[in-house]
Amino acid sequence: MKLAEALQERADLNRRIEQLSSRLNSNVLVQEGEETLEIPEDLRRELDLAVERLEYLIARINLTNAQVAVDGHTLTELIAQRDALMLRIRLYRSAVASASQSTYRARGSEIRIKAAIPVKDWQCQVDAMAKQLRLLDNTLQESNWRTELIE
Repeated sequence: MKLAEALQERADLNRRIEQLSSRLNSNVLVQEGEETLEIPEDLRRELDLAVERLEYLIARINLTNAQVAVDGHTLTELIAQRDALMLRIRLYRSAVASASQSTYRARGSEIRIKAAIPVKDWQCQVDAMAKQLRLLDNTLQESNWRTELIE
């Protein structure tokens, strides 16, 4: 199995676990004399199997990410770099958006607010980081489809 397939299955399992949890919660109480729509024990067994498979995949994915290197960096390092870059982009975009707000004065005596950062320069940095993020994500995606999951 390719790493990308394991990642897709992990995402599917997470969604399935949420659905099973919701169905289980909807069937743990019943009015006296009535029956549940689904059998809670059956749902619990399905949930347990899904969680066990998820545990297995997470361990294999993490092992693979820690051992496989691309351009001298493990996939774990590249993922950490991607996550940090995404955080930095989000924070910079927020600062640029705040600094870009235009303020108006009704009268000349009102306080004038201006940006304390060079918005254009910061936006250029955000654009460069966004490009770097796209390239890094492409590298990760390509690697995920070329890499066999370590079993």
